[in-house]
Amino acid sequence: MRISTLLLNHTSPSLSSLDIPTGRLKMDLLLPRRQKEKVLIVMGATGAGKSKLSIDLATRFPAEVINSDKMQMFEGLDITTNKITEAEQCGILHHMLGILSPNAEFTAANFCEVASLAVESTLSRGQLPIIVGGSNSYIEALIDDKDFIFRKRYDCCFLWVDVSMPVLHSFVSDRVDRMVQNGMVEEVRNIFDPKADYSKGIRKAIGVPEFHQYFKEEPFLDEENREKALKKAIQEIKDNTCELACRQLKKIHRLRTVKGWNIHRIDATEVFRKRGKAADEAWEKRVVVPSTTLVAEFLYNFVSMEVPSSVADIRDYIAQCLVA
Repeated sequence: MRISTLLLNHTSPSLSSLDIPTGRLKMDLLLPRRQKEKVLIVMGATGAGKSKLSIDLATRFPAEVINSDKMQMFEGLDITTNKITEAEQCGILHHMLGILSPNAEFTAANFCEVASLAVESTLSRGQLPIIVGGSNSYIEALIDDKDFIFRKRYDCCFLWVDVSMPVLHSFVSDRVDRMVQNGMVEEVRNIFDPKADYSKGIRKAIGVPEFHQYFKEEPFLDEENREKALKKAIQEIKDNTCELACRQLKKIHRLRTVKGWNIHRIDATEVFRKRGKAADEAWEKRVVVPSTTLVAEFLYNFVSMEVPSSVADIRDYIAQCLVA
């Protein structure tokens, strides 16, 4: 379901295409001329649902996604770095996924340069850039550059998908177990090097250094001790992922309270307490509807007198605005 009925029937863009597909309405046809272009930034701790929300929004607005997760910029280790799959991308054009060789050096300054080009490229096709990822230091470097060029050029809307830490930690633990089931151990084993430098490139990713000792000892262990060593490595991955989530949360709080960023908090905790259809319904109500409302306000200067109860309500209102 989309914000405008004008957008309901379209051809999804090819991942390799650089052109607007036939039938996909450009942003400049929807929006009045303005001095600043608009950019959406989706933030949150690892596992909170940032990628899922970016897809939900990009299938409701004409948009493309720009990755800002450090590790997902490297080629390889798709399971370990939790890259969004092609199927999960739902035909939405994604930028800066798997663009770097595994041992490449890539700084915040490099990110700012490449991300700025991706933003310009996206806007040139009449699409809304959605920057999404957990590397808040990269996002901060981009938004608050030395001369505040980015802010002078673009209007920014910040969405923060927040989940209570105890609830998120439980989810992250389960997610690591699913990653192991999906082949993470073998994936990391394929790049194992006993002399590897874990301070650069994709080997910095959580899930790689934790397996180092296990892979070194594995050939010399009996089955029982091998199982214990594996469980220890997996627990370290869970602990380090939870610590990462806490650091990410602290950075978002600092950007919000110290630097004064106007970051809209979307509480997704209830979603993570549910399962199956109930979780899907909670995601729609608690995350998608308020996020879509905020983005509609940001893009179309739409202010609702009543809190919408569904995306359909927002869609109908915006459709009326566009034909008014």
